[in-house]
Order: sequence, then structure tokens, then C-alpha cells
Amino acid sequence: MSSGWSKRRIALVLYPFAAGAAGVNVFFAALIGSWMGGPVLPTPLSFALGCVIGVPAAFAFAGHIRRLMDRAEATEEEEAAA
Repeated sequence: MSSGWSKRRIALVLYPFAAGAAGVNVFFAALIGSWMGGPVLPTPLSFALGCVIGVPAAFAFAGHIRRLMDRAEATEEEEAAA
């Protein structure tokens, strides 16, 4: 069992950043799509889609951060035992 923050707690902290990044990416992808005849998404719709896409993105990145934290703790324990 890992000590410290849980994956869920890390995801909650990272969610605003993930949602913001996803919203910007959706908006710019829509702008690039407009060059090919697609619609330009309004900013509120891009923001809403970013909020939805940000949930799995934050959870996936939180899992990565949790694994890095576990690896760092294991290395500290090995160094302390030596």
C-alpha cells in the first residue's frame, strides 16, 4: 500500500489544469478543422468539452504521478536499508 496522497486526490488537484489544457486543445483543433470546412466551436462549447475530456486525462496523469511517487519512496527505502 502506498503512503501519501491517493490517486483520486492527485486527480482532483490536477483536474483544473487538465480541463484547461483540454479546452484549449479542443478550441485550437476546431480552428484547424475550420481550414478543412468544419465549424469553429464557440469558446463556451470548447470549455465544456475540455471539462469533460479533462476527467480521464487528469485521472490518467494522476496514476502516472502516483507510480512515480511509489518508485521514489521505494528508492528511499532501499537507500535507507543500505
